Amino acid sequence: MGVRAREIVLDRFAWIDGHADVWAIFRDADALRAVVKALADPFRGERIAAVCGIESRGFLLGGAAAVELGVGFVPVRKANGLFPGAKATRATAPDYRGVVNTLRLQRASLTPGDRVVLVDDWIQTGSQVQAVHALVAECGARLVGCSVIVDELTDERRSERGLVHALVRADELPRDGG
Repeated sequence: MGVRAREIVLDRFAWIDGHADVWAIFRDADALRAVVKALADPFRGERIAAVCGIESRGFLLGGAAAVELGVGFVPVRKANGLFPGAKATRATAPDYRGVVNTLRLQRASLTPGDRVVLVDDWIQTGSQVQAVHALVAECGARLVGCSVIVDELTDERRSERGLVHALVRADELPRDGG
């Protein structure tokens, strides 16, 4: 199924006005099912207790991967959305645009010893993964790895981020025609 998911990503990926667009995957139930299964598969034997996802595409993919793995979903919100209860908070290092995000996780959503996987659409600098790693650790849990549709990390950054499973590398995507 991983090969099929990879082909789906490469087939449905587009550049629109200079921006990467993976939304076509979400609009097709069979494509979405294959991609979610491929994101979840490497973590099936890892005793995962929860899947984390970062607002917004990470909510969609992470929630679906959690259902696929039969575990709960833990949202990681950005700075301004409503999010009741005690929270762990971390600022990210600047992303590829130089933007620093503040990420928040509800403390009660993880317990010590939980094994967690982060699921998202894209990893470029790894700054959000690094922040989620710290948030999860602050709650006493362990981030086992990260599963993404597109990996744009440099080899050096990838070695610093632990297990990163990706369906495609960014350099395999079609070039931006716009």
